Amino acid sequence: MQANTALQAEAHAGAAQHVNIAAYKFVTFDDTEAMRPQYQDICNRLGLKGTILLTPEGINMFLSGPRGNIDEFLAWVRGDARFADLEVKESLSSEQSHKRMLVKIKKEIITMRMPLIKPEEGRAPNVAAHTLKRWLDAGVDDEGRPVVMVDTRNDFEVDVGTFDHTVDYRIKKFTEFPEVIAAHKDDFEGKTVVTFCTGGIRCEKAAIHMQNIGYDHVYQLEGGILKYFEEVGGDHYTGDCFVFDYRTALNPKLEPTETVQCFNCRAVVTPRQQLAPEYVFEKSCPACYSE
Repeated sequence: MQANTALQAEAHAGAAQHVNIAAYKFVTFDDTEAMRPQYQDICNRLGLKGTILLTPEGINMFLSGPRGNIDEFLAWVRGDARFADLEVKESLSSEQSHKRMLVKIKKEIITMRMPLIKPEEGRAPNVAAHTLKRWLDAGVDDEGRPVVMVDTRNDFEVDVGTFDHTVDYRIKKFTEFPEVIAAHKDDFEGKTVVTFCTGGIRCEKAAIHMQNIGYDHVYQLEGGILKYFEEVGGDHYTGDCFVFDYRTALNPKLEPTETVQCFNCRAVVTPRQQLAPEYVFEKSCPACYSE
């Protein structure tokens, strides 16, 4: 709550002109075709930029715009009873974090290809940011079990930053996660597992799948890394958080960093790597230079 108040004060003080929001909710959404033009129209009218995914299993959105316009949009969305309790993660920037506005219809909010997972029928247990910090401070949960963090993101995202001592399976895409986590089930015997991702979507699906295959003590980090940054900061986290917009990465203060993506191969290029002779703006980086 204090972090949200700080964001509001900063925006009102003129330090940032745009609010960037990330939000999702798993719920039956069977009129996506009818709702798509309505979402497109209100976003265009309010001058918002970003991406909204409408799927039969729910909604996912990343949007950017002035505070008043974002607030008006959220009020409109929450007027739909299905999304009345939609929760939002916020960050600020001097310009809009996206360059165009897209409303898409997809089969899944995040592709996992596990049709038996229906989070609206029962979510996996979640752990709030402050509780997780307390667990990580102690090294154990409230029942004395060792706490293990499992990163559900793709390998290039993990390389930008992650929680300390996290388990990282170097997956290339989220559809690989179910098989790899099943193969390592015995590694977590007697431990509490906390799955996490950028904003909560992947780790929610991951935790439900893990419950389905017999994990006894598994949680998702409520709101993902972005919510953890907003409420706790960078404790127990090293590096930044990759985001899928022009900012590329945010630090624990939710500020854009100097990290960029290569125009040619889309690899993440850190400030130090940008000093290498192989990095040529909009042409190459150390990852693709030899090609």
